[in-house]
Amino acid sequence: MTKTKAILLKITPPQFLTLGFIIIISIGSLLLSLPAASTDGIRTPFIDALFTATSAVCVTGLVVVDTGTHFTIFGQVVILTLMQIGGLGFMTMATMLALAFRKRISLRERLLLQETMNQASLEGIVRFIRRVLVYAFVIEIVGALLLAMRFSLTMPIGRALYLGIFHSISMFTNAGFDVLGTVNGPFSSFVGHVDDPIVNFVIIMLIFLGGIGFIVLAELWDFSKVRKLSLHSKVVLTTSGVLFLAGAVLIFIFEFTNARTLEPLDITGKLYSSLFQSISPRSGGASTLDIGAMRSATQFLIVLLMFIGASPGSAGGGIKVTTFAILVGAVIAMIRGKEDVVFFNRRLAKDRVHKALTISIVALSAIVLFTMLISATENVEILTAMFEVTSAFGTTGLSMGLTPHLTTLGKVLIITMMFIGRLGPLTLAFTLAPGEKELYRYPEGKIMIG
Repeated sequence: MTKTKAILLKITPPQFLTLGFIIIISIGSLLLSLPAASTDGIRTPFIDALFTATSAVCVTGLVVVDTGTHFTIFGQVVILTLMQIGGLGFMTMATMLALAFRKRISLRERLLLQETMNQASLEGIVRFIRRVLVYAFVIEIVGALLLAMRFSLTMPIGRALYLGIFHSISMFTNAGFDVLGTVNGPFSSFVGHVDDPIVNFVIIMLIFLGGIGFIVLAELWDFSKVRKLSLHSKVVLTTSGVLFLAGAVLIFIFEFTNARTLEPLDITGKLYSSLFQSISPRSGGASTLDIGAMRSATQFLIVLLMFIGASPGSAGGGIKVTTFAILVGAVIAMIRGKEDVVFFNRRLAKDRVHKALTISIVALSAIVLFTMLISATENVEILTAMFEVTSAFGTTGLSMGLTPHLTTLGKVLIITMMFIGRLGPLTLAFTLAPGEKELYRYPEGKIMIG
């Protein structure tokens, strides 16, 4: 056994995933900094290339330069590749190549796949990865064709097809990148399609399907045969639906009379915009309204939605909708004097509640710390800083306009937060300090609470 192989065998799955993301981001940064990647033929500053590569691999969508006008087709294809790898997971993509060449998947690779897809068991993991790849490519192809048909009404078919492919992959992987800067102006996202029913519907569905997680997608695919959903899927779909509808209603109410957002639109446009801006914080990152022009109440609502994020097993970030559901369930159980958290007549184990609480506290602590740092380094209001930081943690990509004007230190802070958000706070913690099994327990003590 070689020394290098011995070292690799000692690396834990969380550490391997962290190292893998760092390597891919580094390669992407070097490619995006090449003169061939920028439209002016001048090297992009490495910090900007690093920011863009991190945002693509971590499927965030925050940008310091406009993707459509700053990068050439070569640069955009690099970003597209990074989004696909980051969205599906580099181990998933590596497995696809291994299967294509009929290579055997080792036990260690299966463990890494289990960690990547957030699976509870190794059983059937390779078969599950095959299904993930099929679901992803089918959904992305359908989305690309629908968007291409719409775009072809106003531009050449080749350009329309390219835009359809780029935005379908970007939205399904919840990356939030767009190349519409050449169409609607730099940093415009989908503002030019605010009342377009086809674009709104396709993008909303891509974000939703990409955000509910592959486990739920698999069960929905088989539902017509088995007529049954797991507890996980029921909680994900229920919580996601409630957050989506509640967010849309509140955005509609808050922005109804805002002359810079909803007021100029007809009732159909108002409904489209409210639904779009409600689903996008689920880690989608696209927008059809100027986020910076929204009222503070709406911006704070979006911060809360970004903090919750998408579902486990998806490319989205945040604490995840299941974590949020468990926290709400625990509060309700405590208020009602119940010992257990119960969903759909099923009791949750105590360790699930403890893990949900840990993830939430660690995430909230990171957001508070980085918000204070960004507010100090960029000299901006606390809500503006919190919005950008939470967007980075939730790998969302929505911005109030601060990101393109970040200082070098501010860019480093947001890069760090995007990385934390994509890996997950607990995965990163296990990477830095792998947990050890307790050999003994201390006597029980009591502390007054409340």
